[in-house]
Amino acid sequence: MNLIRNYRNWRRYRETVTELSRLSNRELNDLGISRGNIREVARKAI
Repeated sequence: MNLIRNYRNWRRYRETVTELSRLSNRELNDLGISRGNIREVARKAI
């Protein structure tokens, strides 16, 4: 079970990073996120 949960968390993290990385700097700024904080935000999402 732990392995499955870890895999799902990893997938959610990667999807979040990918989605946020596709946004422009202006769109990220509108969300209050800087490009350098994408990974941190993705970690918090899981």
